[in-house]
Amino acid sequence: MTKFMRFVRDDSGATAIEYALIAAAMGLALVTVMPILATAITGKFSSLATHITSGT
Repeated sequence: MTKFMRFVRDDSGATAIEYALIAAAMGLALVTVMPILATAITGKFSSLATHITSGT
């Protein structure tokens, strides 16, 4: 019975699940934001390349 009580009181599994949920939320946020960020960066580099090529 004491092993069962220790198992019930142990909250280390809950902590691991919380960290997994946080990591999943961060991953989802990155998947959502990265295409927008990539488009913006590509536009800036294209603009920079055009300015370098034209000499202005």
